[in-house]
Amino acid sequence: MKRDYQQCSHCILDTHDDPAIVFDEKGVCNYCNDYKRKYIDNAPTPEQKKQELERSLKEIKAAGKGKKYDSIMGLSGGVDSSYLAYKAKEWGLNPLIVHFDNGWNSELAVKNIEGIINKTGFDLYTYVVDWEEFRDLQLSYIKASVLDWEIPTDHGFFAMLYKQAGKHNIRHILTGHNHQTEAILPKTMRWSKMDTANITDIHDKFGKIRLRTFPMMNFFEYVYLQKIKKINRMNLLELIDYDKEQAKKIIMEEFGWRDYGGKHYESIFTRFYQGYVLKEKFGYDKRKAHLSNLICSGQISREQALAEIAKPAYDAKQLAEDKEYVIKKLEWNQAEFDEMMRTPPVSHLHYKSYETGLYRRHEKFMQSIKPVTRLIRKVLK
Repeated sequence: MKRDYQQCSHCILDTHDDPAIVFDEKGVCNYCNDYKRKYIDNAPTPEQKKQELERSLKEIKAAGKGKKYDSIMGLSGGVDSSYLAYKAKEWGLNPLIVHFDNGWNSELAVKNIEGIINKTGFDLYTYVVDWEEFRDLQLSYIKASVLDWEIPTDHGFFAMLYKQAGKHNIRHILTGHNHQTEAILPKTMRWSKMDTANITDIHDKFGKIRLRTFPMMNFFEYVYLQKIKKINRMNLLELIDYDKEQAKKIIMEEFGWRDYGGKHYESIFTRFYQGYVLKEKFGYDKRKAHLSNLICSGQISREQALAEIAKPAYDAKQLAEDKEYVIKKLEWNQAEFDEMMRTPPVSHLHYKSYETGLYRRHEKFMQSIKPVTRLIRKVLK
């Protein structure tokens, strides 16, 4: 039975964005209430955050003593990763910067990354993925008609970070993840980036080229790097008062950074997917989640969010240019693109997935090997 439409009285998410959304007696949704409980009511004090940051920085520097790098971090050229690079320099860290070049970087993204590297002096490792392989993998997701077309990029970037950390014996991965801008995103708008079973099955069914160089990370490799090599992710922006607009001003001044006009729009493909395909084919406007997050973190008002969401998600001229570019780069034609847009969405669970029984078996496996991993870590020390 279809629910009556309702929108949250505090943020701008509604029953379309998540059919399972729950509202309290004041009309406030579970996303807002969860955020308030976790990040406001039970948030550490400024002094506690300061102490945790100092402890984390000390741990990173100690683990990197005598090594070329004390940490590793991914750099896309977006706000969060760019600001994290700025803070890493300020904190006296020496991370290896990793960039995953999937062939979709905008010219502006390249210039932003160059500006950051030139100013910080950090070493940059850019992994240029084989375009024919990556195009084949992206087309597999498109042909499968599943929702999350960003998984090939996100998984590749994530896997490359872990692989480089393992190669250079780096213990800490610095991420730009933060609750101030990224804590709210309904499951209806995304899928697990680490669902290697899903990636493999979708590509096996629709791909034509063997993935020889794409940095895939399966479950067991992830266990080895995380549990045995003890490679940890650190979300250091969680430990400071991170304000997105203030961060933009700082990186503009320090790096000559220029804005892309949207979250993750440093990639032409992401801009086209999030700004057009996700909305028109799947019915979701991801801006609503991002703006709702900013409402909950107190960075914008609900009125400002409603005014922003009322604007077109895409400039008409830019959309026309991006559509032509994406179709050409993927070696499509207009008829194939139109057919893709008409094809009904298919659940990721239509294909093999760690979210089903396979995932539960892996969880049991993880529990069973805990004594072994403890012993191995002692031997490696």
